[in-house]
Amino acid sequence: MIGFLYQYGLNAFRALRDDEEGIGTLELVLIVAVLIAIVLVFREEIIGFLKILMEKVETKSDEVFD
Repeated sequence: MIGFLYQYGLNAFRALRDDEEGIGTLELVLIVAVLIAIVLVFREEIIGFLKILMEKVETKSDEVFD
């Protein structure tokens, strides 16, 4: 789910960046505000996901170096 949201946001950002008409300051501020709101709402889920991911990385690195 988070990977999908990340990919969707990345594609949307690229589309805005490549847009020939340009982007206004208001639109940019609104996009940043929405992104901040999403991060605040899903903060606990994001932190939990990152903790699980880092534990898996640590476990795999221990296997490699042992």
